[in-house]
Order: sequence, then structure tokens, then C-alpha cells
Amino acid sequence: MSVDGATNIQMLEDDAYALTEAAVAMSQALEKKDDIALADALDRNLQLWVAIRTLVSKDENKLPKEVKDNLIQLSHYAAQKTFEMRDGFVADTVESLINTNLQIAEGLLEGKARAEG
Repeated sequence: MSVDGATNIQMLEDDAYALTEAAVAMSQALEKKDDIALADALDRNLQLWVAIRTLVSKDENKLPKEVKDNLIQLSHYAAQKTFEMRDGFVADTVESLINTNLQIAEGLLEGKARAEG
């Protein structure tokens, strides 16, 4: 998730795609009331946010500290909300995770556009 050069522009796009893909999987499973698919989608989303947290926490990551801190906080939020649903899914919580992913994906694409700009 660093932003220096063409490789990092591609990383922004890849991260935005992964977040959007995770949001769609959660949304479809929620809509179908498919608990197995929803559990899988939530697990994949959690893994994605852990990976994001790991990447932005590295010293060599060139993102501004404020952006890093925000992404780390969102990662903790995603983990907390996912773990809160271990005894049952809550539609509002899943929708909150979906919206978070979509908003961050949009922000990454806007950052990509500025970097290319």
C-alpha cells in the first residue's frame, strides 16, 4: 500500500478491487441469507484487512502517517465487528463492513487517479 511509482499505482488499484470483491461477496451472501457463504466472505474480508494492516505497518511504507493510522484503525474495526458476530450474523454490522470496504476502495481509486494525474 505504498504510493511511489507505477507499481504502487497498480497496488492501489489491486487493493481497491480486493476490497470491492470482498464487499460484493458479503453483500451477496447476506442477500441470499447463506450463512456458510457469509462466514466465508467475512473470513476473507478479515484476512484482507489483516494484510492491509500488516502492509501499512511496515517502516518502508511511504503512506502518510495519518493514512496509515486510519487504515490500521479500520482494520481493527473490521476485526472487532467480525469477531462480534461469532455467535450470529447481524445484518447492520455486515452492511457496515460492506460500506467501509466500498468507501475505502473509492478513496484508493481517487488516490490512484491523483497519482496518475
